[in-house]
Amino acid sequence: MFERFTVSARDVVRGARAYAVRPGPGTVGEGELLLALLDGRGSPGAEALAALGVRERRASVERSLEQARRRGGLTSADAEALAGLGIDVSEIVTRVERAHGAGALDSASAPKGRRGRSLRGPFRPEAKTVLERSLRVALGRGDKHIGDEHLLLAMVSGPGLAASVLAEHGVEHADVVRVLGERAAAG
Repeated sequence: MFERFTVSARDVVRGARAYAVRPGPGTVGEGELLLALLDGRGSPGAEALAALGVRERRASVERSLEQARRRGGLTSADAEALAGLGIDVSEIVTRVERAHGAGALDSASAPKGRRGRSLRGPFRPEAKTVLERSLRVALGRGDKHIGDEHLLLAMVSGPGLAASVLAEHGVEHADVVRVLGERAAAG
């Protein structure tokens, strides 16, 4: 599948791997893919996020991703739903971290074995789902390549951390489709 990736899509995957080895999970998840996509310049997916105002709200996106990581992957929407049931996720996180240390609920574990230089691994299941979905998105659009726009569409087309964080920042699937369509028509 990676042979179909454009340079910009490969850059997103490489960038996500770089985010994963910084102080963080050590593996690539949706959050790392989203951050790497936000780093892009001049590519369809990165420019769509910029047009939707996400690039200028990057710090807020990073905070949302970090909060979700601290909550063991629970999004803000998940925490709000649990609050409706009388469950205070923030209190639970505080108590767990007090007893077990900061980041104790971080659902991402360090990768096992060696890290290769290829685009493959170490990906968490949700990142693999985004990568697989990007192929289906590209095929559905009749494209012979997988670009960063397909990665973005894959992130917002299903449930997951990236879609939830983008929704918190006012970006839904329909917005991404509209902006990508406008950019394709203009270019």
